[in-house]
Amino acid sequence: MQRIRVAGIVPMNDGFVLMHRKNVIRNKDYQEYYTFPGGHLEEGETLEEGVIREIKEEFGIHVKLIKQLYKLENTKLNMEEYFFLCEYVDGKFGTGDGEEFSNNPAYKDSGEYIPEIVKRKNISDLVLLPLEIKEKFLQDIQEEKL
Repeated sequence: MQRIRVAGIVPMNDGFVLMHRKNVIRNKDYQEYYTFPGGHLEEGETLEEGVIREIKEEFGIHVKLIKQLYKLENTKLNMEEYFFLCEYVDGKFGTGDGEEFSNNPAYKDSGEYIPEIVKRKNISDLVLLPLEIKEKFLQDIQEEKL
Protein backbone atom coordinates (compact mmCIF):
# COMPACT_ATOMS: atom_id res chain seq x y z
CA MET A 1 0.00 0.00 0.00
CA GLN A 2 1.30 3.42 -0.94
CA ARG A 3 1.96 5.82 1.92
CA ILE A 4 0.74 9.41 1.81
CA ARG A 5 2.61 12.42 3.19
CA VAL A 6 1.21 15.94 3.33
CA ALA A 7 3.07 19.21 3.80
CA GLY A 8 2.30 22.89 4.10
CA ILE A 9 3.99 25.87 2.49
CA VAL A 10 3.34 28.75 4.87
CA PRO A 11 4.47 32.31 4.05
CA MET A 12 5.31 34.28 7.20
CA ASN A 13 7.33 37.45 7.95
CA ASP A 14 8.71 37.84 4.39
CA GLY A 15 9.78 34.20 4.40
CA PHE A 16 8.44 30.69 4.79
CA VAL A 17 8.18 28.38 7.79
CA LEU A 18 10.49 25.39 7.45
CA MET A 19 11.70 22.61 9.70
CA HIS A 20 15.49 22.65 10.05
CA ARG A 21 16.74 19.11 10.61
CA LYS A 22 20.20 18.61 12.13
CA ASN A 23 22.27 15.60 13.15
CA VAL A 24 20.00 13.16 11.32
CA ILE A 25 21.54 9.72 11.75
CA ARG A 26 18.95 7.72 9.81
CA ASN A 27 19.39 9.69 6.56
CA LYS A 28 22.74 8.66 5.09
CA ASP A 29 22.55 11.21 2.25
CA TYR A 30 21.59 14.27 4.30
CA GLN A 31 22.43 14.76 7.97
CA GLU A 32 21.34 18.42 7.85
CA TYR A 33 18.59 19.84 5.70
CA TYR A 34 15.31 21.78 5.66
CA THR A 35 11.87 20.48 4.84
CA PHE A 36 8.32 21.76 4.60
CA PRO A 37 6.27 21.01 7.73
CA GLY A 38 4.18 17.90 7.41
CA GLY A 39 3.90 14.20 7.92
CA HIS A 40 1.83 11.11 7.28
CA LEU A 41 -1.93 11.00 7.45
CA GLU A 42 -3.67 9.51 10.46
CA GLU A 43 -6.48 6.96 10.09
CA GLY A 44 -9.55 8.49 8.41
CA GLU A 45 -7.92 11.90 7.94
CA THR A 46 -8.28 13.96 4.75
CA LEU A 47 -5.24 15.54 3.10
CA GLU A 48 -6.40 18.96 4.29
CA GLU A 49 -6.96 17.84 7.89
CA GLY A 50 -3.52 16.22 7.94
CA VAL A 51 -1.74 19.41 6.82
CA ILE A 52 -3.53 21.56 9.43
CA ARG A 53 -2.78 19.04 12.22
CA GLU A 54 0.88 18.59 11.28
CA ILE A 55 1.59 22.33 11.14
CA LYS A 56 -0.09 22.81 14.54
CA GLU A 57 1.94 19.93 16.05
CA GLU A 58 5.26 21.06 14.55
CA PHE A 59 5.02 24.86 14.82
CA GLY A 60 2.17 25.64 17.23
CA ILE A 61 0.30 27.74 14.67
CA HIS A 62 -3.10 27.48 13.02
CA VAL A 63 -3.32 27.77 9.25
CA LYS A 64 -5.99 27.89 6.60
CA LEU A 65 -5.46 25.94 3.38
CA ILE A 66 -5.45 28.00 0.19
CA LYS A 67 -4.78 25.40 -2.53
CA GLN A 68 -2.74 22.35 -3.47
CA LEU A 69 0.50 23.40 -5.18
CA TYR A 70 2.47 20.24 -5.91
CA LYS A 71 2.22 16.47 -5.93
CA LEU A 72 5.25 14.18 -5.94
CA GLU A 73 5.30 10.45 -6.67
CA ASN A 74 8.21 9.11 -4.62
CA THR A 75 8.69 5.60 -6.03
CA LYS A 76 11.85 5.03 -3.97
CA LEU A 77 9.82 5.34 -0.74
CA ASN A 78 6.52 4.09 -2.25
CA MET A 79 4.90 7.36 -1.22
CA GLU A 80 2.76 10.16 -2.63
CA GLU A 81 3.48 13.63 -1.27
CA TYR A 82 1.04 16.55 -1.46
CA PHE A 83 2.12 20.15 -0.84
CA PHE A 84 -0.44 22.82 0.03
CA LEU A 85 -0.16 26.60 0.15
CA CYS A 86 -1.41 27.72 3.56
CA GLU A 87 -2.16 31.04 5.22
CA TYR A 88 -1.13 31.79 8.81
CA VAL A 89 -4.21 32.40 10.99
CA ASP A 90 -2.95 32.63 14.58
CA GLY A 91 -0.81 31.02 17.27
CA LYS A 92 2.69 31.52 18.61
CA PHE A 93 5.32 30.24 16.17
CA GLY A 94 7.73 27.69 17.65
CA THR A 95 5.38 26.23 20.28
CA GLY A 96 4.75 22.90 18.57
CA ASP A 97 4.28 19.86 20.81
CA GLY A 98 4.38 16.97 18.33
CA GLU A 99 6.00 13.59 18.97
CA GLU A 100 9.28 14.77 17.41
CA PHE A 101 9.76 17.13 20.39
CA SER A 102 8.90 14.57 23.09
CA ASN A 103 12.27 12.81 23.56
CA ASN A 104 10.53 9.64 22.40
CA PRO A 105 13.26 7.01 21.78
CA ALA A 106 11.63 6.23 18.42
CA TYR A 107 12.99 9.59 17.20
CA LYS A 108 16.57 9.26 18.50
CA ASP A 109 18.05 8.68 15.01
CA SER A 110 15.93 11.48 13.55
CA GLY A 111 18.13 14.25 14.94
CA GLU A 112 17.00 17.72 15.98
CA TYR A 113 13.83 19.43 14.77
CA ILE A 114 14.24 23.22 14.74
CA PRO A 115 11.30 25.39 13.55
CA GLU A 116 12.55 28.38 11.54
CA ILE A 117 11.23 31.16 9.36
CA VAL A 118 13.61 31.45 6.40
CA LYS A 119 13.65 34.66 4.36
CA ARG A 120 12.69 34.29 0.69
CA LYS A 121 16.09 35.46 -0.52
CA ASN A 122 17.89 32.73 1.49
CA ILE A 123 15.88 29.70 0.38
CA SER A 124 17.96 29.01 -2.74
CA ASP A 125 21.05 28.54 -0.52
CA LEU A 126 19.44 25.74 1.56
CA VAL A 127 19.35 22.01 1.17
CA LEU A 128 15.56 21.87 0.99
CA LEU A 129 14.03 18.44 0.58
CA PRO A 130 12.56 17.05 -1.55
CA LEU A 131 14.84 18.59 -4.18
CA GLU A 132 12.24 18.19 -6.96
CA ILE A 133 9.81 20.35 -5.01
CA LYS A 134 12.52 22.88 -4.11
CA GLU A 135 13.03 23.53 -7.85
CA LYS A 136 9.31 24.14 -8.44
CA PHE A 137 9.05 26.22 -5.26
CA LEU A 138 11.99 28.47 -6.23
CA GLN A 139 10.53 28.94 -9.71
CA ASP A 140 7.18 29.97 -8.20
CA ILE A 141 8.93 32.44 -5.87
CA GLN A 142 10.93 33.88 -8.76
CA GLU A 143 7.76 34.26 -10.85
CA GLU A 144 6.11 35.92 -7.80
CA LYS A 145 3.38 33.28 -7.61
CA LEU A 146 4.12 32.85 -3.90
